[in-house]
Amino acid sequence: MNSLGLLFLNSRLAMFVDTLSTGIGLIKVCADYEGVTSIGFISEFIELKANPNIHTTHAKRELVQYFGGSIKKFTVSLSFQNPPPFYLKVWNYLLNIPFGETRSYLDIAKVLGDEKAVRAVGQANGKNPIAIIVPCHRVIGSNNSLTGYAYGLEIKKHLLSLENPKKFGFQKTLF
Repeated sequence: MNSLGLLFLNSRLAMFVDTLSTGIGLIKVCADYEGVTSIGFISEFIELKANPNIHTTHAKRELVQYFGGSIKKFTVSLSFQNPPPFYLKVWNYLLNIPFGETRSYLDIAKVLGDEKAVRAVGQANGKNPIAIIVPCHRVIGSNNSLTGYAYGLEIKKHLLSLENPKKFGFQKTLF
C-alpha cells in the first residue's frame, strides 16, 4: 500500500454512514475510525448508500435499545470534529444530564462559570452534531418551556416523553 493509502486509512475524515428508521423519523448515523461524528434526523426522500463501520453499527444498536426503553445511557465512542472549546464543554455537560431529567440553558451557564453565557450555551446546544446520544433535547428554558430544537419541538417532545412520560406526557412506542 502506498503512503497516500495509509494516510487515508488513518484519517479521522473517513466517513461511514448508516440509517435507522424510527417512528419519529429517519436517523442518519455518521462515524469516522474513532467514533460517531454525527447523528441527526433526515428527510426520508434522501437516498443514502449505507457504508457502516463498527461505530455506526454500535450506535444503531444502542438507539434501537434507547427507543425500546431498555437503555438509559449510551456507550458508543464519540468523535467530535474540532469544535470550539466552549462547545465541547457544553456537550460534555450534556452527556452528564441524567436520563429523564432536564436542565435549563441558565443552569448550564452557571455550572460552566458564567451565567451571562446563556446565549452561548444555546448556540453550542444548537450546534450539537450528535443528537440523542449527546442529549441536547434535555435542555429547556428557565421557565420549563420546550424552547428550540434543531429537529423541531415535536421530536423534542417525543424524546422527553420517552424518557419521562410522567413529566412530559405518555408517548406511544417509537418503532
